[in-house]
Amino acid sequence: MEEISFKIIVADPSHKIYSTQITEEMENSAKARGTGIAKRSPAYIETKMEEGKAVIALTSDGTWAGFCYIEAWGHGKYVANSGLIVSPEFRKYGLARKIKAEIFKLSRKKYPDSKIFGLTTGAAVMKINSELGYIPVSYADLTDDQEFWKGCQSCINYEILMAKNRQNCLCTAMLYDPNAKKKEIEEMALRENFKKEIKLFDRWVRLKKYVMLKLAKSKDSAKSFFL
Repeated sequence: MEEISFKIIVADPSHKIYSTQITEEMENSAKARGTGIAKRSPAYIETKMEEGKAVIALTSDGTWAGFCYIEAWGHGKYVANSGLIVSPEFRKYGLARKIKAEIFKLSRKKYPDSKIFGLTTGAAVMKINSELGYIPVSYADLTDDQEFWKGCQSCINYEILMAKNRQNCLCTAMLYDPNAKKKEIEEMALRENFKKEIKLFDRWVRLKKYVMLKLAKSKDSAKSFFL
């Protein structure tokens, strides 16, 4: 594989020229995975750039390669690193891990006391989060900010989320708590097991997805029968 040099920096207004490309790739990626993320407009992404709440990856010749931004919820008590996306042609270079590391640093700098959380269906992202200190948690451990959960409405699995009273869905919740005791035995054990069993965990996520989607289809069929 050809070696490519990437520059990962805090995005600023000069990077607005990439906003449409970024949002289009976010949507294409969600469709390809068969899951959904909250749709964002180019204008929204540009706002994040203006606020200094995003990182962007570029090649040495200025080609866009990746992006991720910060969202704050619950009056800043919770922070999410959202919209992680890597251009398809640069997905074999470990770029997602580097972008996640940089947006994590930026989040800690801007919101040092906030809990950082994420929802994902991807085993690769789960592994990266684990390396940064996140642990798998229940949905109840996440923000109760209604605006955050409204963002799930554009996801094709939104009905599953609501059917579970917002306590479970296809995504796995992960959380980094800066105030947690670093030597807390249970959390450390969970984190280490998660790192070692990532493949097994990935299989469990796939099974979870299969079961939930099957149940959702069964309910739809039952509704159609009685209509």
